[in-house]
Amino acid sequence: MRSHLLNGLTAEHYRRSVTEGVERVAAKLATTDRPFTGVTVDALSPAIDAIDLDRPLGDTTAVLDELEDVYLRDAVYFHHPRYLAHLNCPVVIPAVLAEAVLSAVNSSLDTWDQSAGGTLIERKLIDWTAARIGLGPAADGVFTSGGTQSNLQALLLAREEAKSDSLAKLRIFASEVSHFSVKKSAKLLGLGPDAVVTIPVDHDKRMQTVALARELERCAREGLVPMAVVATAGTTDFGSIDPLPEIAGLCAQYGVWMHVDAAYGCGLLASLKYRDRIDGIERADSVTVDYHKSFFQPVSSSAVLVRDAATLRHATYHAEYLNPRRMVQERIPNQVDKSLQTTRRFDALKLWLTLRTMGADGIGQLFDEVCDLAREGWALLAADPRYDVVVEPSLSTLVFRYIPAAVTDPAEIDRANLYARKALFASGDAVVAGTKVAGRHYLKFTLLNPETKADDIAAVLDLIAGHAEQYLGESLDRAS
Repeated sequence: MRSHLLNGLTAEHYRRSVTEGVERVAAKLATTDRPFTGVTVDALSPAIDAIDLDRPLGDTTAVLDELEDVYLRDAVYFHHPRYLAHLNCPVVIPAVLAEAVLSAVNSSLDTWDQSAGGTLIERKLIDWTAARIGLGPAADGVFTSGGTQSNLQALLLAREEAKSDSLAKLRIFASEVSHFSVKKSAKLLGLGPDAVVTIPVDHDKRMQTVALARELERCAREGLVPMAVVATAGTTDFGSIDPLPEIAGLCAQYGVWMHVDAAYGCGLLASLKYRDRIDGIERADSVTVDYHKSFFQPVSSSAVLVRDAATLRHATYHAEYLNPRRMVQERIPNQVDKSLQTTRRFDALKLWLTLRTMGADGIGQLFDEVCDLAREGWALLAADPRYDVVVEPSLSTLVFRYIPAAVTDPAEIDRANLYARKALFASGDAVVAGTKVAGRHYLKFTLLNPETKADDIAAVLDLIAGHAEQYLGESLDRAS
């Protein structure tokens, strides 16, 4: 079995195996003509259930043949221009190359003696991102597994910085369309069920700062402690961007930690056209960025940035076998001193190879293209009497609802939209997401593929309408 260990003796075996796998995936990408096959759980489960994991195949070719049947054939392919559902981006080749490198070398980014150059590369990328945000010379941060972990760590730091003699008094303020990880983080941090104060949004799904000011004043009046305000730069459902300068002013007035969840909107940090949409982010105390959303990186690649590096001490613990205190005096850089994780992949390498190959302008151009596409899609929806579109996009998300001319029952319209989404997914012709707006079912395009064109959007809208009309026709038949 030693023949499967990657080392100098097996380098040629490694080359052949990886090349064969890459060729399989490349062939699949080249021939995939729709984002999904439409396979059902019931159809796919028996093939996987039948595999005996205690009886290995032993041969790479046989294993890849099997993988074709249980995964590659039926995977949901985000690179396809009619995958329009969630915040999943197609990935750039330099980042995929980095995945191969980092997996083979297998550095762990917790301590210097496990990563060396990897530590310095990650720190350089943190400095680069902090500079793009404008956090100042004392800024720092660390790579994380994703936006949920980044938000958790930011709120942990905010909790520790808050001046309160009781966790029960702490309050976090976030808009009603902020990410669910804010409430999850509050629970994980030991805060009470009332800890997250929900702030209403305006017509454009942006936090109402008048309501935020009112809630901050109420908490102060009632002896509660405002711990953090979470402003969102790119909400998951709408791509909306909260009024960052006004929120920053209120945070300064009340002495509250300002966290900006820019997991989605961080692509604007590289934008050549729309960077001003996140003006005010430079005043944050902490920022979440997800490179695996709008920097076209493979999952996972995220980071949390802070204005004051000293606040990261709240995540620092020392172990004699790992990062003893003497290493601090010896100026040995250990990333575990900043991270909630211990063992951690060298995910920073993906962004490093991307920047060194394409440059930030190359990333920004791609993100600008999907923002421009969203404007085209919004114009199509606004002009189409079959659809109601919720808000004009700030980033690359469109939320809309099929409205049949002959049906007025909102519940029946809900069912038609739900049916259309499920039928479209089952067909494999396109993949769209769904959400609720004011209790009603809506559909959602999340546009992160520069290869998607306005013609694709128009074609998918026709498919949705066709499925919805089929449902309504069958519904009328059943009723009669």
